[in-house]
Formats: sequence, structure tokens, C-alpha cells
Amino acid sequence: MHNTVTVAEIKRRGMAAIDEGLRRGPVHIIKRNKSAAVVLSEEEYQRLVGEQPQAGSEMTALQWLLTQPSAGSREKAEIDAKLAEERDW
Repeated sequence: MHNTVTVAEIKRRGMAAIDEGLRRGPVHIIKRNKSAAVVLSEEEYQRLVGEQPQAGSEMTALQWLLTQPSAGSREKAEIDAKLAEERDW
């Protein structure tokens, strides 16, 4: 691994250590002498997942959450009943 940054260096220099490394490509984060993570630029990440960043599509976290598909199968009444049951202790 040629483009590495240790956790200690990140603690010492902060985001500057990662930004500097990203100029040379993906940054491998080393923790306790083992590879712990890889940081990619946003452009590289989008390329890997096959999405194209859309210009001007800045959205808030709430707007993003509202666009996500529902993952659950329970009805609101069922969730409310379960919460009420848990609160009656």
C-alpha cells in the first residue's frame, strides 16, 4: 500500500492528512499496523457504485430520508401499540 495514513496521524493532523492523501488516490487508513479502512473521493465512490452526481441536487438530510424506500412491513398502528406497551412499565 503506497498511499497510507495512520490513525495517529489523523488524530494529529485531522482532515488535512486525508485531504493530502486523496490527491494521490484512495487513502488506506492504518490502525495498529493493520489496514482498517479506505477513504475515497466522492467522485471515485460515485463511479464505483455506478451513480452520477447530479449538479445542484443539494438536499437536506430530511429530504434524503423522505426519498428512501420503506424497509419495514409493520403498520403504524402496530408500531404505536408496541411502543405504548413498552412505556407501560
